[in-house]
Amino acid sequence: MVNGQLSMVNEPDLTIDHWLLTIDNSLMLKLLSIKSLYVLALAEGEGVGTAYEYFAKRLVLGGWLRRMKRPSRLLIAGLPEKYGSSLDFLQLANELGADVTVADERPSALAKLQSSLAAAQKEGWLTAVFPTLIPVASMAALAEVVGPFDLAIASEVVQRLDPAEREPYVARLGELATAVALFTPNGDNPAHTHISGLSGLTLAELQALFTRPPLPATGYIDMPPFPPGITRTDEQREQATSGRLESLAMWGLGYYARAEKVLPTAVRRRQSHIVYALLDREPYSVSRIP
Repeated sequence: MVNGQLSMVNEPDLTIDHWLLTIDNSLMLKLLSIKSLYVLALAEGEGVGTAYEYFAKRLVLGGWLRRMKRPSRLLIAGLPEKYGSSLDFLQLANELGADVTVADERPSALAKLQSSLAAAQKEGWLTAVFPTLIPVASMAALAEVVGPFDLAIASEVVQRLDPAEREPYVARLGELATAVALFTPNGDNPAHTHISGLSGLTLAELQALFTRPPLPATGYIDMPPFPPGITRTDEQREQATSGRLESLAMWGLGYYARAEKVLPTAVRRRQSHIVYALLDREPYSVSRIP
């Protein structure tokens, strides 16, 4: 209950035990720092804000994936509307040893992904990832994509679809994959959507797209202590990868990101950049993980 209203947040347990410890190390996401993830952000032409976002998403995904059967086939169901190329999801596939397919209706977005991946590989990242790229005519239909997949995942995609296509898109992901993870800009944070130039969905709107049980776990993440859209020179970007002061700042941001969850729901509703929904139709308890 928040301010007399029933909260829509239904978050997975993200305690230290759920993201630091695991029975099967093959299911564990690496403890990558914001500074480490900054390399992926730079490969995409993005900055610290994107690295922070990737870190925040990994905190959520780490605990959730630990309770799942290990994904071996991953579908990136669309690429971001504007920021980045979802290299963090390719990193996820790399760590899980999963085959990865990327589907998008925009040839330019697929080309940008290839360029970003090549830049990351030059830095020694994602060298074991060989994504299959599938151009599609419609994100709602994804007719060209053949399942099954263990996990369908997307960030900054749902909000860019026509409202009439959003529910069919989510339903199609449910047909293609056992588990679905969606991240989208938070429609309850108009300051973020205005500055970023993106539209958004409220948590309730995102949850409503899942029309068949079971209901997804949902919540708010990504509350960096700086506004989106900050631009930096190439010199400043290079300093961020090697400077001690920048390293210390990113270290502090990691602890700040972990503390987001303890803030009141009303604060996160207004300030978070992202809302998410995680659905697994065949959850494994910790005791069932082989």
